[in-house]
Formats: sequence, C-alpha cells, structure tokens
Amino acid sequence: MTELQIRPVLGIGEVRPGDDLAALAAAHADLQDGDVLVVSSKVVSKAEGRILRAPDREAAIDAEAVRVVAYRRGTRIVQTRHGLVLAAAGVDASNTEPGTVLLLPEDPDASARALRAGLRERGSDVAVVITDSLGRPWRQGVVDVAIGVAGLAPAEDLRGGTDSYGNLLEVTVVATADEVAAAAELVKTKLGGIPMAVVRGLTHLTTREDGPGARALIRPAEDDMFSLGTAEARRTAVTNRRTVRHFTDDPVDPGAVDRALATALTAPAPHHTTPFRFVRLTSAESRTRLLDAMHEAWVADLRADGMTEHQIEVRTRRGEVLRRAPLIVVPCVVRDGAHAYPDAARSAAERDMFTVAGGAAVQSLLIALAAEGLGSAWVSSTLFCPEVTRTALDLPADWDPLGAVAIGVPAAPPTPRPDLSPDARAQFLRDL
Repeated sequence: MTELQIRPVLGIGEVRPGDDLAALAAAHADLQDGDVLVVSSKVVSKAEGRILRAPDREAAIDAEAVRVVAYRRGTRIVQTRHGLVLAAAGVDASNTEPGTVLLLPEDPDASARALRAGLRERGSDVAVVITDSLGRPWRQGVVDVAIGVAGLAPAEDLRGGTDSYGNLLEVTVVATADEVAAAAELVKTKLGGIPMAVVRGLTHLTTREDGPGARALIRPAEDDMFSLGTAEARRTAVTNRRTVRHFTDDPVDPGAVDRALATALTAPAPHHTTPFRFVRLTSAESRTRLLDAMHEAWVADLRADGMTEHQIEVRTRRGEVLRRAPLIVVPCVVRDGAHAYPDAARSAAERDMFTVAGGAAVQSLLIALAAEGLGSAWVSSTLFCPEVTRTALDLPADWDPLGAVAIGVPAAPPTPRPDLSPDARAQFLRDL
C-alpha cells in the first residue's frame, strides 16, 4: 500500500499580478522529485493578472459562460469556455480586493505546465495540479477538483482488471487528479490562507511528459447522461421532437414507452374525463394484420379516385415508416362523459373537444418519447379507415383511432429544427 504525505506550504503570502509562482514554491516548499505540488487556482489567477474590476459580478459571469446549465434563486450553474460546469463560472469575489473579482486562469492546463517547467529550471521534477472548488449534483457541500494538471496521469483506467474476487472491472476509471486535489485541500483549508500543498507518495502516477491535462477529465457531451441543464432539458425534448422515419434494429425499452404513455394520459380533456386509449402493437403479427388491412383499404380508395397504379404505389409508400418501426402505438379517443345536445352544431363542437384533447395526448406522447431518446412518426392513416382499424385490432365500437405512431431508436440524430425569425413567426401569430 502506498503511504501518502500531504503537507501545507507555508509562508507564500499575498500573491500579486506578475509574481513568479515557481520561485515562491521553490522557496517555501520542501520539494522532492516525484512530488505533486497542488496549487489553488486563486493564486494562479492573481499571478496571471486575471483580476477584473467589476462592480457587477453577473456581467463577468456572462463573459466567462458559454451556456447556463441551471438557475435557481440567483445562483447560476454554467459551463465555462474551459468545459467546466460550476457555479458562477468560477468567478470569485472572495479573497480579492473589494470591487474586484477573480476569473479562472485562461488555460489552467497551460498554467500547470508553465509552473512545472519553472520548477524544473530550479531543480525540482514534480507534477503540478491546479484546483478549484465546485459542488456536485445530488451531494451537499463543495470539494476541490483538478482544473489544470501537468506531469500526473489525470485518471487511472482500471477497466479490464479484476478485483480481489476475480470480477472483471468494466467501467471503473478513477479520477486521480481530483482525488489529489480534494486530499490537498484538507491541509490548505478554505479559510487558512494556504494556497499550496505538497503530496508525496504518488511517484507511480507521475509522468515525465506533461500529459493530457485536466481537460481529459471533462466528459464529452455525447457520453454525458446529464449534460443538459434544467431549461435545456425541457426545451430539447420539444425541439428534438422530429418526425423520425428510419430506426435501428435495437429493441425499444418498454419502460421508456410506459413513461411516455403515462405522460400522454395527463393531457387536458373535457368534463374531467380521461378519454384516451393507447393500443400497443408489440408483435409483428398484430402490426402486419393492421397494416395489410389499412393498405388494402387505401388502395381501394385511391383506385376509386381514378389514380393509376404508379400513383397508388407512390402514395402508399408513405406508410412504409409504420412497417419499419419496431413498435406501433395506435392512439384512440372515446367519448365517455360527453354531453348530449339536441342540435347538430353543439354536438359537433362536443365531438371536436374530445378530438382536440386526443391531439394533445398524441403531442404529449411524441414529446415524452423524444425526452426518452426514442424517435417517432405520427401517421394519420387510421383516421381515414376507423372501421378497418377497429376490425383488424378487435377494438370496441366507440374507440375512434387518431392515426398511428411509429416508435423506435432513431437511426440518425434528429436534424436541427430551424429557428424561425421573429418576422417568420409573425405569420403564425396574431396579437389583438
């Protein structure tokens, strides 16, 4: 077992723009080759002149952030240009003169490499870790993490190894640099005014090369299950709701579909009713039975309209998305609880209310499926042959189908939805 020693570096004092951190560390730290020098980002920022006179801290946060991940009661969690996700973009109004704020180093990995090089020139071959504090989802409190690294493997990949019981490790990657940062903070402390610490005993993790730096610890967005912020998650679920016509062969998660259907059932409806019914066609046999019957009815209608066989083939090809889908859901509406009216106009309006409610349920289903990472395509075909649909699926006579929804894992990412300019949106909106 490796024995670790963690020692504070005392006597650094107040760091000012232009100060040589390597000289300060060499003068006050008892460094040995193979040590890890852990340095708070605040003193790196001060030495590099990352001090901003900013009576409005929010403006500084705006300048440092590339996106807002979450916002609550005046606190913003943002992603910085470095790729870090933390409160207030790391803009710090503590431990700095009134009326000023500290920004994070411009390039923390480059700062770590420069400090390491300066110490080498002074005869110390050590690794360098630059740290900052951040909170974590689902956990109270803050911890120090590595935002800049040089000469230390930032992570130890244990995948492919086995534990003491012979179990294969498949996902274990230890964020070594973060562990070093948190350990060093135990002797630096938040209020102790000690910006540096030396960790000894990690020679097996130090490297002659500077290495990939702390940036290697930032999870790529495509691999991050929690990359979206609260507002983004809501907005993305809506904007990602695109018509998907091609699916992979991957099975559809039934739990995801159940959750989406549960959301659809919350759509508003007339008279405190829940008039929605959803028929899941999970077997190939049920899908084929419905689609063959619908195709036969569709062809008969088109022939009656005088279309040629070529025109019929082109038209009916639109329904192929349903045949390609691993799962089909047929939404229906029933009018239980509908009011009876003696005149045709009010009866038609009552019917329309339930149909509109069914449309709201379908839209809720499509958005919920997108939020679950599933693709969908709403096809209106069953609306044109309700009796054929009821017969093929053995549905009650009062179940009115509202099309069919093809569901599956998208074969490609959704194409970006073009943003409508205010002028373009104006044609769809009217203010009175």
